[in-house]
Amino acid sequence: MARQDALTDVAGLRVGHAQVPGKGALSGTTVVLAPEGGAVAAVDVRGGGPGTRETDALDPRNLVQRIDAVVLTGGSAYGLDAASGVMAWLEERGRGVRVGADPAQVVPVVPAACVFDLGRGGDWRARPDASTGRAAVEAAAGSEAGAVVAEGCVGAGTGAVAGRLKGGVGTASVLLPSGHTVGALVVVNAAGSVLDPRTGVLYGEYGGAEPAVAPPAEVHEAAQRRLEQARDADTRPPLNTTLAVVATDADLGRAQAQKLAGTAHDGLARAIRPVHLLTDGDTVFALATGRQALDAENPVALNPLLAAGAEVVARAIVKAVRAASGTDGRDGGGACPAYSDLYGTLRRTGRAPDGSGGGTESPSA
Repeated sequence: MARQDALTDVAGLRVGHAQVPGKGALSGTTVVLAPEGGAVAAVDVRGGGPGTRETDALDPRNLVQRIDAVVLTGGSAYGLDAASGVMAWLEERGRGVRVGADPAQVVPVVPAACVFDLGRGGDWRARPDASTGRAAVEAAAGSEAGAVVAEGCVGAGTGAVAGRLKGGVGTASVLLPSGHTVGALVVVNAAGSVLDPRTGVLYGEYGGAEPAVAPPAEVHEAAQRRLEQARDADTRPPLNTTLAVVATDADLGRAQAQKLAGTAHDGLARAIRPVHLLTDGDTVFALATGRQALDAENPVALNPLLAAGAEVVARAIVKAVRAASGTDGRDGGGACPAYSDLYGTLRRTGRAPDGSGGGTESPSA
């Protein structure tokens, strides 16, 4: 099957999105579903205002060894109720930590984290609940192996913002020379900016495989004027959070997974400035399906996976921002332009200014 440049390139993982229905709703839930038997999991929380559930269970010193799903959700702390719907769905299938003689006696451990998007669609009470979580996990379970993952304003990224730009969901993956796959899915809802105000380049594009190319000066100047207008019109506090799941098919122990979650935060720091603020709840989960062995005799065999985790997180942030669509504020939730609204759809038209072949970019509607 063709690779999708997505988290689902890690064999066995599936992703499902669900949105809160109704007028004035701009929120939703995204579920990452592990294969039968679960995955080794870890978490690293660095934001000053996190909203989480069951993250202590992932401490390598604690009992739980594997988990079946991770929930990323809008709705701030209210939205964590979405995990209850996922938990019920797993229980119905006998998936979870077995706690009794009867195979049906299980307790699914469903770590979850939320972003702040309350009122972004106009209705303060339009937020995910258990039914949203069930819809998202059912969407994940019903998807094909290696399926394309929807990006932009979907699932937990429906009401996300990135500084003063519209945020959303993005995903990326890389196949390493060792044969291991590392993928990431990110919900970009940052208080910091993803956009270099000097150039119009997304921060996450600097240092990539292709040279970062700035849009034409006149396009960038017009974009900055629109962002200033949006900034002046928006008086809401910058209550945000960026969430990520980074995953690999490598056979990692829980401490190794913990390290992967930690270094993946470097991808957030490359693509969002500033990051890990008191008004953020930045959280990264790590999953390891264990389908490919890691050289236990090589003390640095983990290093390429750690570097790749940061890389795919940064690239997923870029893809989320590029895929997002703006809001006009007609429902009372406030207008928020998308990167594509300001800079158009950028297309490659030739060689980069340094002659390296990365291509230049020009906007088109």
